[in-house]
Amino acid sequence: MLSQCGAHTFYLLVAYVQRATNSKCAYNGDVNSFYLYLNIVNLSELSPFTPAIVDAVSGLDSNDPIAKRLRELGFVEGEPVSIVARGPFGADPVLVQIGYTRFALRRTEAQRVSIHLAS
Repeated sequence: MLSQCGAHTFYLLVAYVQRATNSKCAYNGDVNSFYLYLNIVNLSELSPFTPAIVDAVSGLDSNDPIAKRLRELGFVEGEPVSIVARGPFGADPVLVQIGYTRFALRRTEAQRVSIHLAS
């Protein structure tokens, strides 16, 4: 549930998006579905079997070894990605498919990968 201040800011965001896109947005009262409508999501929030495209991998600093390893594994801008499965009760690990390869990632690692939904 949004706080009163947070709700006001959120509804201003909805109004801004409607004006900027010259359309009615598909907001149904669920904050998460609205962010998905805006394609603002990281890999850990993606629903299983939903196709997406990698935008970036964020690191804690320029030499972050985890971000570097994710890039080496193929999590680079423009690559198709999807969640294949999750651990019990939505916990770790997350089984991710990038291209034709599957990786088991911790949820904290998946949160570093910014994506947008494939159209």
